[in-house]
Amino acid sequence: MQLSNRAKHIAQSEIRAMSILCNEKNGLNMAQGLCDLEVPFPVAQGAKEGIDSGKNTYTSAYGNYKLRVAIAKKQNDFYDQKVEPENVLVSLGATGAFYATAMSLLNEGDEVVLFEPYYGYHVATLESMGCKIKYIRTAPPEYTIDFEHLKSQISEDTKSILICNPSNPSGKVYTRQELENLSEIINQNNLFLFSDEMYEHFVYDGLEFVSALSIESLKESTVVISGFSKIYSITGWRLGYAITQKNIIDAASAFNDLVYVCPPAPLQHGILKGLNELPISYYTDVAKAHQLKRDKFIKALNEVGLTAEYVKGAYYVLADISKLAGEDDKQKVVTLLEKTGIATVPARAFYQNSEGVYLARFCFSKKEEELDEAIERLKTL
Repeated sequence: MQLSNRAKHIAQSEIRAMSILCNEKNGLNMAQGLCDLEVPFPVAQGAKEGIDSGKNTYTSAYGNYKLRVAIAKKQNDFYDQKVEPENVLVSLGATGAFYATAMSLLNEGDEVVLFEPYYGYHVATLESMGCKIKYIRTAPPEYTIDFEHLKSQISEDTKSILICNPSNPSGKVYTRQELENLSEIINQNNLFLFSDEMYEHFVYDGLEFVSALSIESLKESTVVISGFSKIYSITGWRLGYAITQKNIIDAASAFNDLVYVCPPAPLQHGILKGLNELPISYYTDVAKAHQLKRDKFIKALNEVGLTAEYVKGAYYVLADISKLAGEDDKQKVVTLLEKTGIATVPARAFYQNSEGVYLARFCFSKKEEELDEAIERLKTL
């Protein structure tokens, strides 16, 4: 049998590839964003209660209605956005929510603007749909956007701009002014915005997280994508959501039904219990704990010559690995794995053309003992 043209665009991600190589070498995996911390008690207990009470059959393709109500309430409690349950779609992870809404809004040949460094699953999803991608490189260390250059890159084919805020992998946190600038371009060109806000609660140094839906001029033209994998440490549960206009949610629910049927019923019950019972302090405490992890780990990176900036959000850091042996970024991360047993992700996972970009992404959302072990291993360089 011959593979389809679509299949030719799908390949194993560098993140997964490095995770496999790490397992083969019995290394310490700082490549994948596993967030292997404790699952909050109400979340785990709620899932168990869901199974024990028989919540094991299909739910609506939109997701459990009570969960949609709880997601809308959380969004309004944090950001006062006047979101209604009908504006919420629950899917199989943020990736599922992105796929279902993107399928509802984009046609083959449509162009989407992505900022480098990007999250690879955004690229793979869009390419599998036959979309064209316009890559706009941002400038470190703040990964700033040249808005004049962005304006010049909008074409007749451009339909959407996609951001990751806070950014995986750069840790960039978009300011209110940057979102206002994007809004101006979006409204002038009749575009819409995908805003991946998975790491909304991982923001440091007292910065304010501004959701795209908090910008009045973006409310009618934004799809927010988020989920629970990171904040509740349940990456394997695959539960995420989209928030946008009701007509888009209705269309996306049909794709949700087609591909996934519905999100896992008892796990939705676990999320519902977590949203209803966890205090706001839970979310702020997660950010405080990760800021301490960030400070400790990035300090260690700089001390061994792998220069890195103190990221403002998410729980990844791009470090300069140019001092390591190897002709390119992939060879250099393999050198790091062989010398220290630490697996990371090479820059090529986040850039269309990574030639001369000697960066590696480290995930610092680890248990304290694992983070300490990683720091000791780095000292062997």
